[in-house]
Amino acid sequence: MLDFLKAIMKNRTLLMSLTKNDLKQKYQGNFLGVAWALIQPTATIIIFWFVFQVGFKSKPVDDFPFILWLVAGMFPWFYFAEGLSNGTNSIIANSFLVKKVVFRVSLLPIVSLLSALGIHIFFIFFMFAMFMYYGYMPEIYWLQLVYYVFALSIFLLGLSWITSSVVVFFKDMGQLVAIIIQFGFWLTPIFWNIKIIPEKYHWLMELNPIVYIIEGYRNSMIYHKWFWEDIGMTMYFWLVTIIIFIIGGLTFKKLRPHFADVL
Repeated sequence: MLDFLKAIMKNRTLLMSLTKNDLKQKYQGNFLGVAWALIQPTATIIIFWFVFQVGFKSKPVDDFPFILWLVAGMFPWFYFAEGLSNGTNSIIANSFLVKKVVFRVSLLPIVSLLSALGIHIFFIFFMFAMFMYYGYMPEIYWLQLVYYVFALSIFLLGLSWITSSVVVFFKDMGQLVAIIIQFGFWLTPIFWNIKIIPEKYHWLMELNPIVYIIEGYRNSMIYHKWFWEDIGMTMYFWLVTIIIFIIGGLTFKKLRPHFADVL
């Protein structure tokens, strides 16, 4: 772990350069360029708002405007979906670094995460602006989002090490990840309230670590609740995250020597 942190500091300039290139390559040739990274999620939010707020006349959730309650759950999900999808393809997309350059390949998923994180930070400030537009002024609880962004990033890095190393040998992993993201969106309480499920079944939903992040964003922005107030969920999330992080690191280390041959 110490060697890994040292490698991040040593290669920080290269990591930032690769992150910029990653963003440019995704939208290269498009007239609006990187702006599409912001337009697509925004369009999704507008569509959901129109369907549920205008079409189905969704009522405020816990006396909070539905659109604010929705974005507090959608924005962290966008980061998770984008980070996992990009992280899964990070090795294949940068195969030239694996085959020809002396480079710590385990840092490549970080490039994809930084790319997704930059967009996510924009949407966090966009969310702040939306709340203030509706008359909700900044609260100290909003600062807690730094913790949840960090927690989700560590979780994503562990997952990305697993998926990015396996996809080199098992190309179907990319399709499986896409399916998991799609199903996960509807099974995670993002645009529906977990309270509609009988309380005795809440523990089943909370087995999904992303529920901790989604609820954490809403606790920070809406319910004004600190993460340590739900110590059980916090301990569970970090236990799962640490296990995935260790498995991801070991999997990557085991498969890394064979990347160049397969690619």
